[in-house]
Amino acid sequence: MGNNRVAVLGIFAADLVFRASRQPAIGETLIGSNYTIGTGGKGSNQAIAAARAGTIVSFISKIGRDDFGDMALASWKREGINPRVLQSEDQPTGAACIFVNEKNGENAIIVVPGAAATVDEAFIDACGEIIAASRVFVTQLEQPVAAAKRGLEIARKAGVITVLNPAPAAPLPDDIYALCDYIIPNENEAASLAGVKVATADDARKAGDFFLKKGARAALITLGEKGAIFHSRDRSAFLAAFYAGRAVDTVGAGDAFVGAFAAALAREMEPLEAARSASAAAGISVTRPGAAASMPARDEIDRLLAQTPSSLHHRP
Repeated sequence: MGNNRVAVLGIFAADLVFRASRQPAIGETLIGSNYTIGTGGKGSNQAIAAARAGTIVSFISKIGRDDFGDMALASWKREGINPRVLQSEDQPTGAACIFVNEKNGENAIIVVPGAAATVDEAFIDACGEIIAASRVFVTQLEQPVAAAKRGLEIARKAGVITVLNPAPAAPLPDDIYALCDYIIPNENEAASLAGVKVATADDARKAGDFFLKKGARAALITLGEKGAIFHSRDRSAFLAAFYAGRAVDTVGAGDAFVGAFAAALAREMEPLEAARSASAAAGISVTRPGAAASMPARDEIDRLLAQTPSSLHHRP
């Protein structure tokens, strides 16, 4: 198989998840139905998704020396993930407050990165050998943009496949796009970055054109239950969403998609088929509560792929 390693730069956050029938208004108190404390953070979630999908994963970040930091280390050990992580003595581990609508699984999230907010270019340089030794490098925007860019630069120089998940949406330097083999925003992030409304597949293609003009080699725009668009200079395809059961929690779906996509690329899967595998992983994840806890194993993804006719529809 060769090198099937994935390196992920991102944050860990302890997820405090509260379920209720709706969000409270300002000044209002609601009685919820349930709460849980679990592992989260986009980067950590994506690392777990990639590991469960069958690859060797390293995770690059900073955490605090506290109970949530212990939770992070224990979770990576369970998943067989190699942490290249610095523990801060004076900054806390990240945390997230997550509201989940108990009726439809939709969510709203506040994230505090904690120690991971201090991840800088010098720290990324110190982790450069792990990035360069991987087949795929993945990052997002919960840690500083400058750190993400430096990671992408190291990966590109080493010939590593680069994946940027621009989440949460934030202004990006123009020169970051050319460092991306794949940029994977959801519809809201794509709309924010491209300055166009993204509600349909054709809208997503227009946003995809923006990313290509900026220098990205391909855009993979997720549209939730509507599916996803794979858009590059030589092909554009719509991927229907996979149905694996009733949606109960959409918190981890995007991370399942990104992590499974990176894992499939690391296993040398063709990009469109890798995107289909990612869609299947996301379809499974929404049927389960939690973020990291909802990430499917490779055999589950393969089973759903085998049970579902090809969902690729190429643009005429």
